[in-house]
Amino acid sequence: MYPLPRGANFSRTKWLWEIGLHIAGDPATPYGGNRDMRISVGNGSGEHWRPWLSMATGSPILMYDVAKGDLDAAIVNPSGFLTQAVRGLGLFKEKLPLKVVANWPTWDRFVFYVRPNLGIKTLKDIRDKKYPLHVSVKEDPTHSTRVFIDQVLSYYGFSVADIVSWGGKLNVTGAPNDKRRMSALADGSLEAIFDEGLVIWFEEALKAGMVPIQIEPDHFDYMKTLGWRRVVIPAGQFPSMKEDYACFDYGGWPLYVNASMPEETAYKMVAAIAARREQIPWEDAYTGVLQLGQDTEGTPLDVELHPGAARWYRENTGKF
Repeated sequence: MYPLPRGANFSRTKWLWEIGLHIAGDPATPYGGNRDMRISVGNGSGEHWRPWLSMATGSPILMYDVAKGDLDAAIVNPSGFLTQAVRGLGLFKEKLPLKVVANWPTWDRFVFYVRPNLGIKTLKDIRDKKYPLHVSVKEDPTHSTRVFIDQVLSYYGFSVADIVSWGGKLNVTGAPNDKRRMSALADGSLEAIFDEGLVIWFEEALKAGMVPIQIEPDHFDYMKTLGWRRVVIPAGQFPSMKEDYACFDYGGWPLYVNASMPEETAYKMVAAIAARREQIPWEDAYTGVLQLGQDTEGTPLDVELHPGAARWYRENTGKF
């Protein structure tokens, strides 16, 4: 691990970083607000700022900016959307020239859970009954989870908007454990939850008696063509979970770049992660820097590594 650098330039840079982090990281900021950051590294010693590397957080649509060269690197959550972009499927109408530099390890699953008294066994049942479901989803209609839900429902020819048109009601949330969701779950008024971020709400839903909507084999096959992996949450992984549940992988936060990025730049990006690894607030799925370039449960990877990144991982095998 490298020690934190000293000197005036570092102090000024970290000062700006802390300002941006405080503003963008405010949990009270709603979706659609100023929640993201764009970080540029370059040369500011002349009359004009000369960027060398520009990175950002944001929605999956930022992949178009990276593909066009308007942005050098970005992070997407989850990994499946990057797979779609490279294949030109789902949300993306053309193949985008993108590669992975590193994949932040995060374990997550997307589940569809309902109250058992509804008699809903599959998502097809909702369509066939045109059931006016009271379902909890993210409040931002452009959020990746909302896009994903509509991709899943499209197999049966309907959408979240159709549920509303049938008299259904959306319980909208910011964070997965938003008090608006958890209160409605506790008082019994909520009929279903379609979401990820299981570690902060799923056990409460299980305790409230919610049960899984089963995804049929042909449905999984269809979603696989769009880049979504079938995974299984084993019984007992959550205390109140009594049976295995097959659902969708929603893990991984790939840091991706244009395939044309110079090899040395991608190499330096991974080297920087390794040097600062003790300063990064990893999640429990993290097992080491080399994992960021591997296909693991926490880092699902269906897109090629950038050659520069691949070279760094290859040269440092066994060192981290």
